Amino acid sequence: MIDLDNIDRAILRLLAADCSLSLNDIADKVGLTATPCWKRIKRMEEVGVITGRVALLDADKLGLPVSVFVSVETADHSAEWLAKFAEAVQKIPEIVGAWRMSGDVDYLLHVVVPDISAYDSFYRKLIAMVPLRNVSSRFAMERMKSGALPI
Repeated sequence: MIDLDNIDRAILRLLAADCSLSLNDIADKVGLTATPCWKRIKRMEEVGVITGRVALLDADKLGLPVSVFVSVETADHSAEWLAKFAEAVQKIPEIVGAWRMSGDVDYLLHVVVPDISAYDSFYRKLIAMVPLRNVSSRFAMERMKSGALPI
C-alpha cells in the first residue's frame, strides 16, 4: 500500500467523481497550484494507484440493460486451465468484471448483455472455450448503488 496524505486522497475523490475535471479545477479544490497537483497525479499514476480514467456509460441507453452475475465452478485447478480461463475472460467482451473467489464458488463474472438470448449466446461461447463443472446465473433486477472507492 502506498502512503497517501489528505491532499492525495482529496485528489483521488475528485477524479473518482469526475475524471473530466481540469487540472486547474482539481488544484483549486485541494488548495494547490497546478504544477504540484499535476506532480501528485503523475506520481499516483506511476505507482499504480490511478490505473486509468474512464467515462461511466448508461447501459440501458446503450441497449445493454441486462446485468448477470455468473458463478463458475471448475473441477480443474491446474495452471493450464487457469491460463485458458483467464484468456477466455479477456476475449469475451460481455464480461465486464471477473473475480477469483473463496468458498463454494471459484469465479464470479459480471456479464452485461442486451437480452436473455444474448446471454444464452454468451453462455454457449464460454462453455465452448473452457471446461466448467457448474455455471449458475443470477439476473440483476435493479442497480441500487454504483460508486467510487471509499477513500
